[in-house]
Amino acid sequence: MAITETQPKSDQSVTTDTNKTITLRIARFNPKHDLASAFNEYEIPVQKWTTVLETILYVKQNLDYSVAVRYSCRQASCGSCGMRINGYPRLACYTKISELNSDVITVEPMFNFPVMRDLVTDFTQMFSTHKRMKPYVINEESELVSGKKEFLQTPQDVEKYLQFSYCIKCGLCNSGCPTMATDKSFIGPQGLGQAYRYVADSRDKGKNERLKEVDESHGIWRCHFAGTCSHVCPKGVDPAMAIQLLRGYLLGFGR
Repeated sequence: MAITETQPKSDQSVTTDTNKTITLRIARFNPKHDLASAFNEYEIPVQKWTTVLETILYVKQNLDYSVAVRYSCRQASCGSCGMRINGYPRLACYTKISELNSDVITVEPMFNFPVMRDLVTDFTQMFSTHKRMKPYVINEESELVSGKKEFLQTPQDVEKYLQFSYCIKCGLCNSGCPTMATDKSFIGPQGLGQAYRYVADSRDKGKNERLKEVDESHGIWRCHFAGTCSHVCPKGVDPAMAIQLLRGYLLGFGR
């Protein structure tokens, strides 16, 4: 394993001017040549504001640049750095070491996604399912041709779908879903939540198309309502409620 001894950059949030250290355990797995995952352990200096992502980047910059991790915005907006942290699906950039109340931090790839390498998982199926839900407002062609540019809504109309528009596609809800662990073809809470986001939008005319997509054997009726999806969402979205409301539409309510 290649090791680099480069010094920490001046803008690093993980610094060595503290006496507190934690043990960071990183799951390592490359499906091209590994039969099973293994853990590498690193001693990392931390401060009270240090995030899990910062400790992983400290490892990459100072101890082992071969660690694979996906990240981007560092402010819980892009959804790139989802992983299991001490067994729980979280965003690494949004999780502080001090919040975990442990001197041993274990990071692993998310459940229910194929592992590409180490902490990086493959989102191909989730994005494909998201696309199936037609994640855009569908209007009548006549309305568009007429030159209409605004489709006004009341605050009450907006409130029906607003929270579901906050989804950042981090995959944590799918990772925490027990149904997805047993049915790889299940649409999943992310896709079902986004289907409801547009079904509930008063500007949209594609409700029947989306309801047809979710009303199938690997669709909305496979949900066992464990509620984990809503519990782990970092943006406060409630996919479990969206699924129940979608069921209401299919049963003839809310039409």
